[in-house]
Amino acid sequence: MNQLAQFDAWSAGQNYEQYMGRWSRQIAAKFLPWLAPPENVRWLEIGCGTGAFTAHILGKCAPRSVLAIDASKDFVAYAQAQVIDQRVRFETADAAKLPAPDASVDVVGSALVLNFVPDRVTALAEMKRVLRPGGLLGFYVWDYPGGGMGFIDAFWKAAAEIDPQAAELDEDRRFPFCTRDGLTKLCREAGITATVEPIAIETVFSDF
Repeated sequence: MNQLAQFDAWSAGQNYEQYMGRWSRQIAAKFLPWLAPPENVRWLEIGCGTGAFTAHILGKCAPRSVLAIDASKDFVAYAQAQVIDQRVRFETADAAKLPAPDASVDVVGSALVLNFVPDRVTALAEMKRVLRPGGLLGFYVWDYPGGGMGFIDAFWKAAAEIDPQAAELDEDRRFPFCTRDGLTKLCREAGITATVEPIAIETVFSDF
């Protein structure tokens, strides 16, 4: 784990769910209709986390099967406890070395994970490897350079005013590639022709 990654909620499933779950569920609900995957097909999910995206796939996309992987054993255990469905199998695995044969998956999906993968081009190339000809690959990340999650961006900007060193932890500095051009370039380097579109949700707080 690098020095900056220690500040990410990689293994604390319950903490991450309370922190980000409400927002990740909202964006999943918008992303899947946009992706428009076929029904009764084989899915591979990269970075299942707490199982929020997995649950949406199972509930909205009528998959034949879902193999959901994550690098964190704790996240996998948490997701297994939350998502009970005979169509899904959870497994601890590396996004840069996917546990699936060539051309064996119909849809590859990934939610809010790619920016945390150390070798993103290799991970994308692996997604392409396991995807059958004519299959569908879709992923999304927050637009950190464009403000990303507004409340997170506001937090780090305020933290940097108190302690300038905190600016190095701001996601817009850590993940500058999370833009239309940056993601298109990553996909191109992995041999993937991508369509990159914005999907927005609102962060609304009634009070503090």
